[in-house]
Amino acid sequence: MASASRSAIHLEMRDSYDPDTPQFAEWLAGTPRPVPAFPAWFDLVREHTARGVRIRRARIVSEPVHDYIRFEHEATGGLNVAAGEEVSWLPRRRASDLCLPGNDFWLFDYHTIQFHHFDGNGRVVEDELCTDPRVIAMCARSFEAVWERAIPHSDYRLS
Repeated sequence: MASASRSAIHLEMRDSYDPDTPQFAEWLAGTPRPVPAFPAWFDLVREHTARGVRIRRARIVSEPVHDYIRFEHEATGGLNVAAGEEVSWLPRRRASDLCLPGNDFWLFDYHTIQFHHFDGNGRVVEDELCTDPRVIAMCARSFEAVWERAIPHSDYRLS
């Protein structure tokens, strides 16, 4: 993120991420969370959006949604959006005809991509950097196709 000067886009396609995240466990238990729930992320996004980096995040989700998506959705307004991210949600059934990469990714300034490789439980096991222009172009097209169909966070209602 620090190297981005204009844009950072993030495509998320999993219905659940690390179930051992303390904030998720606390949310499941009904423990009130501080706002923002992830202060380091909030500060990072604020810093980069303040210097002009446009940060967009698109989430493809199954409906009805998993508890982890409920947790993310609840935190998104007070964390991601409040920090300056643009976040949209695409129901998975509306993505069937899209060509999508096999992994979640961040794409910085359309020249460096960071793929996230997860285990079956949603824990990151490896990040992979790629600068291959063909891969970047495919992922950029995929993200933009999702973004075009996705519902802005303020309008997306959980099912």
